Amino acid sequence: MIEYKFSKLLAGIAALGLAAGPVALQAQAANPLNIPEDAAFLGEGDPNVRTATAVVNGSVITGTDIEQRVALLLGASGNELSPEQLQAARMQILRNLIDETLQIQAATAQEMPVTDQEVEAQYAEIAQRNGQSVEGMNQALVAMGSSPASLKRQLRAEIAWQRLLSRNVAPFINVSHEEVTDVLARMEADRGTMEYRIGEIYLEATPENREAVLQNATRIVEQLQRGADFSVYARQFSDASTAAAGGDLGFVRLETLPDEMAAVAREMEPGQLVGPFEIPGGFEILYLIDRRQVGMADPRNAVLSLKQISIAFPADTTEAQAAARVEQFNTAIAGMRGCGDAERVASEIGAEVVTNNGMRVAQLPQQLQQTILNLQVGQSTPPFGSIDDGVRVLLLCGRDDPQTEGSPSFDRIMSQIEDDRIAKRAQSYLRDLRNDAFIEYN
Repeated sequence: MIEYKFSKLLAGIAALGLAAGPVALQAQAANPLNIPEDAAFLGEGDPNVRTATAVVNGSVITGTDIEQRVALLLGASGNELSPEQLQAARMQILRNLIDETLQIQAATAQEMPVTDQEVEAQYAEIAQRNGQSVEGMNQALVAMGSSPASLKRQLRAEIAWQRLLSRNVAPFINVSHEEVTDVLARMEADRGTMEYRIGEIYLEATPENREAVLQNATRIVEQLQRGADFSVYARQFSDASTAAAGGDLGFVRLETLPDEMAAVAREMEPGQLVGPFEIPGGFEILYLIDRRQVGMADPRNAVLSLKQISIAFPADTTEAQAAARVEQFNTAIAGMRGCGDAERVASEIGAEVVTNNGMRVAQLPQQLQQTILNLQVGQSTPPFGSIDDGVRVLLLCGRDDPQTEGSPSFDRIMSQIEDDRIAKRAQSYLRDLRNDAFIEYN
């Protein structure tokens, strides 16, 4: 499976001399374009049914472009999609390809074209991050039904977009010294309060398409529950500005979120997925990545010295034999006198001992982390495992607790505020490019 870690971006009342009454204002607010309730399409064509090809300011997006990007999505998520989900994915990918085309065209028009050498360098970096050669990644992409050209097109658009933002947006973002010091002061006041690292997929909805959007959101959740990569789906389907970061909001305090999101996140545990649920303007899917206390040391960063003592079972072991072996194992572990006695006990019962002196608590499976944190040096976890995987315990032989975290630096806070403002301006910039574009659907 290829993991790619790059970002993608992503009327008033007429002056007629008459005052509108409350009923008229309410109707206008609900239907600002004054579209008749019984509106009917003229002709036989359904504008919602389009083939997945387009011409964007003269640049062609082909059906092959769509299908290769779909294959990239499927390969990254590791899941099959229903016909309805595939159609929704194709339409979203078409929108993404249109945006990418506009970004590449805008950079070229402003004499900032992306060179093939820049794209190849980024492509090689992704291959290296995946532990592959460039040729190996080429073959992997072709094997999944995509192509190197499809991924390189996305990379070219990403580089072009960052270049455009660096020239046309970033220089006009101003963050004052007072703003940063205010944030630092609030963070100091909030020391010890809880922060949540949240992933989101937001799908815009109107009263007219609400049910269709809800069905699409439900299908996305089903795929995520089957193991699909949340960040991949967020990049392809989310309408939020966080889509470019794989839906990652970063660490936030709940009071900064809309009430509906905060109420859901407050009840979540790390690793939990919730949604879709309705918020003003659409539907949210939330994934709680992590949580922490502001300005406090995270106990999961403690570095452990562990000994793992384990037993395995031959393939023909019966349940009765396994139960007797586990009982012998439990009795031996219960009588062990600390870490120095581990090798002797293991040799007596035919167990294996593996030592690790540099593992952080956070590297352990979620269900073991709190158990380990509650142990004293020389104590062991309860036995865990199965006949197929073997039974084992972890023996705590030492723990170096993390130091209390200091406040983030002035420069880091300033950079975070600037990045947030650039992301918001980028949305507006891309919207302008779309509004000015000539797009023909075939």
